[in-house]
Order: sequence, then C-alpha cells, then structure tokens
Amino acid sequence: MPTAGTGGQPLRSFIARTAIRNNAPTDIGPARLGVRWVDVGPPVRAEIVVMPEWGGDTSRYEVTLGETFPVGEETWRFADLDMTSANDWHVRVRRVDEDEVMEPPSGHLWKRARLRPYGQLDETQLRSVEAALGHPLPPDYRDWLRRTNGAQPEVEHHIPGAPFSLLPERPLFGMHPTYPPFDLVHAQRVHRDPWFSPEWLVIANPFGGLLVVSASALSGNVYFLHELDLVGPPGPAASAARERKLRAVAWSMGEFLGRLTPKELDDQPPVQMVPPGTFTDPRNYEG
Repeated sequence: MPTAGTGGQPLRSFIARTAIRNNAPTDIGPARLGVRWVDVGPPVRAEIVVMPEWGGDTSRYEVTLGETFPVGEETWRFADLDMTSANDWHVRVRRVDEDEVMEPPSGHLWKRARLRPYGQLDETQLRSVEAALGHPLPPDYRDWLRRTNGAQPEVEHHIPGAPFSLLPERPLFGMHPTYPPFDLVHAQRVHRDPWFSPEWLVIANPFGGLLVVSASALSGNVYFLHELDLVGPPGPAASAARERKLRAVAWSMGEFLGRLTPKELDDQPPVQMVPPGTFTDPRNYEG
C-alpha cells in the first residue's frame, strides 16, 4: 500500500471511525475494510479484511473485541459489534490516535436460537405428509422438515421488531399425528383453511398471528399474518384480502432461524392500546 501522500507525508484515512456491514466493504481512503465473519463468543471476535486501494496485498486479521490491527501505517481498533441477527450486523472500528478515549462497547449481541428439533423424517414419511396435505411441500421448507421434523423453542423466541413470539407450547410444526396441536397436517385444517387458500402452508401458530410459507413457490420466503387480520368471512375473496396482508419476515428457513432469538425484556416493543375490533389494515375485507 502506498504510504506517501502530498509532500511525502503518509496517506491518512479520511475518517476516524466507521461501521462495516455484513457483505458491504467500507472505504476509508487508503483502503477498504470488510468483515468475513463475526463470532459472539465469548470472546467476541471478527475477521477483518484490509484491501489496499492502490496496489499491495489484501490482509486478514482475526481480532477480539478491543484489539487493534494495522491499516498501512495506521492502527485501527475493533471497537464494537451490533447484531440484529446471525446475518445482519455492523462491526464498528476506529482509528487509534494519540488522544484516543476508550469507550466501552454498547452494541447488541445476537443470541443464537435455542430450538429442540424433534428428529428427522425419511422420504416415505415426507411423502405421507404430502399425500395428506394434497400437494408437495415447498423445497426449502421440505429440506428443513426432513432434517428436524419441526422444532420446539426452549424459551420464548422472537424476531426483533416483529410482533410475534414462538413459545414452547407453540412450536414449529412437524409430523406428530398422535399429538394434533403440534402436527403440520392438523394445523392446516385448524389454522389455514378458515383463513387462507390451499396455496399457503401454516408452519407455526405463534403468539400474535400465523407463520406461513407458499405451498407452490420455489422461493423459501417465510411470511407472517398478524392475529388482528384473522377476521372476516370465509370464501376466496376474503382469503385473497387476508393474503395481501402477509408480510415477509425471512427469505428462507435458514434466514428465519438466523433471525430468531431468545426474547429479553429490553427487546419488548412499547405497549400500544388497540381498540376492540381493530385490525392492521384500515380497509374492510372484500365480501
């Protein structure tokens, strides 16, 4: 990396601190900084990549929170980590100057979901589920179901900012014909058929609404419908109106599980008073 600037002075970064998002390098002048991975530990660690702008070799440094790494003739510090999920985070770094004031980390560390899978399903079992449903399982969800047969959270879990909670008594459904409340096929009769068309598959009945995936799409998106939208008459028109209110919470089961985290008191949203009969869209349902 060239270090000579105007008048022979070393090139200096144009900012003293920055945040590096997952999969998004940040330009600081003489180099771009990226992060390959983070680990909440303990200890909290990250692999920081230094990519010179004007020649030179890319360098990688595995550093613990608070440790430093070189950028040309400068020294930078891994100062903080703020995580929304396993795949959504900011690594905060700062240039080490003579008058540096050490600030304690204040970021939020994502906590891995504590789920208990029920086991595995073989091909014969999966086909029996599909026969009972009357249609094939979507590929992404089918693969997850094959490996887990559903999963029970050890404690209350949520996705920060989303208005639902998975509970031990409200798990992700699997093949449990002897215990209908946890059974995927039974769930369609109880939770899907009164509200949705057969184009959807209810995969959980969390506190606050329903989690569903498309029964026909190749994409693995996971959607949520708020419990306040579970109103209206039966029939195709009302089902279509409800389905338009579905909101994506993850693009795959893997991302959904990566965003799912044990719930803590400081994760709770502010309390809102909702008048009886209110639902999330001011328009009335069709029909």
